[in-house]
Amino acid sequence: MAERGGTNSGSSLKAYADLCRLPGPWCTAYVDAGTGTVDTLEAGDVRPGNVRSQLEAQGAVAADLDAMEQALEPAAGVPAPVSRYVLVREGKAVLNELLPGRQVLPERVVVSPVPDLLPVVKHRPEEFPYVVAEVSREHGEIRLYRAGAGGPAAVQEVEGESEHVHKFHGGGWSELRFQHHTEDVWRRNADEVAGEIDRVARASGARLIVLAGDIRARGLVQEQLSDASRALVSEVDSHTHTAGADSANLEDQVNQRVAEVWAAGQQEVMDRLAVQEGQGNPESAVGIGAVVHALQQAQVEVLILDDASLSERTLLALDAEPWVALGEEETLAAGVLGKVPAPAALLRAAALTDAEVLLVPGPVLPEGSDAAALLRWSTGPQVPES
Repeated sequence: MAERGGTNSGSSLKAYADLCRLPGPWCTAYVDAGTGTVDTLEAGDVRPGNVRSQLEAQGAVAADLDAMEQALEPAAGVPAPVSRYVLVREGKAVLNELLPGRQVLPERVVVSPVPDLLPVVKHRPEEFPYVVAEVSREHGEIRLYRAGAGGPAAVQEVEGESEHVHKFHGGGWSELRFQHHTEDVWRRNADEVAGEIDRVARASGARLIVLAGDIRARGLVQEQLSDASRALVSEVDSHTHTAGADSANLEDQVNQRVAEVWAAGQQEVMDRLAVQEGQGNPESAVGIGAVVHALQQAQVEVLILDDASLSERTLLALDAEPWVALGEEETLAAGVLGKVPAPAALLRAAALTDAEVLLVPGPVLPEGSDAAALLRWSTGPQVPES
């Protein structure tokens, strides 16, 4: 077996929690990074200098300017459209990600007291790991993907027994014996492939397993999967390892399955929120005031934001718990890092309290609110909107 590897209902920001605890200032850049045409090549050449000038005008120090300029050097061989998200602190690019696809927000170049996670969350609306397994009677290729991240994060190959993998047609007792042996080989191979699919799905928290390849092998593998994995399986009638096969067809079918499961997950969150409306002691918070107070208690399970309508509002970012506040009277013993845009403050608090995040357009939220949350526990009547 060989491995080739690289790096819910909403985005998990857990990976950013440690960064969010560090003091600033932070330099954030979210820019186009395409190098596909002469025009974009020229833009790529001047982009690092332009970003440097913008950050310098905002008071960034020389070490941060140097680190950002170096991080924004054009990436050769990366197909457009592609965006880049960079976080710089203390003269080091602590995060430098190429994000496949066009920008989902206007270019953003800022110096702020906390990292601005909105561009990367907006670009990758949720952490959606999924597995694509192409199987034959003697082989399995198991690819782990994360939605929005381009190519596979890891690829596992399982090479099963190949001797007597095809049925013998000699007739009589010998044929029956060889057929039984061949089917035993198929089952052993399927068991090995299924075990590896189970392992990859369990380790990654996969939300979907797309099973492609030889129809008989698909059936055998599915039989051998764990109950948890079998519940995630969607079969597609495609086998790119056969002569003349169309890999684009498989990709289209996989993308359709991912979109269906993603949409169902978002609907489930909104249905849960709707059920809480009107309850005496709801396990939900509606409105920016109620949501901030729930985040202060690490009570939020899923933070639901209309980031566009919150873009002009500011909140206080704090250097310790409760991490975010509406005003000075709520800071407790924590120090104030500064006033920051509400989406950045809320996303940071979500990362620090292990809450998931779902970005939605405003009209889907109750009562025309800008923010809501599903809670880990109820704390009684909702806090009036501030």
